[in-house]
Amino acid sequence: MTELDPVIHAQARLRVVASLSALNVGDRIAFPRLQDLLGMTAGNLSVHLRKLEDAGYVEITKTHRGRTPATLVGLSRRGRVAFEEYTEAIRALLDPVPSKEQP
Repeated sequence: MTELDPVIHAQARLRVVASLSALNVGDRIAFPRLQDLLGMTAGNLSVHLRKLEDAGYVEITKTHRGRTPATLVGLSRRGRVAFEEYTEAIRALLDPVPSKEQP
């Protein structure tokens, strides 16, 4: 049986990683935009981003736009690979015996 990555498997973190994986490689999204997209509180999103950052799955950049601080979030290369492996593991669980003939 395939093991699922526990860092990604938590529902909130799965939503974060899935959303970030939709970005082009190297692109980032502003923290408030990601928060709105996911419908999460700033505190809740911050906690989950910290766990993903500690695992090396997301990269967080703190910068300024003019005089306003901005936090940008992107999926790291390692995070993209981990999400691809996670989705493959889910597919393997849903279809444990792949058919030889695909429709």
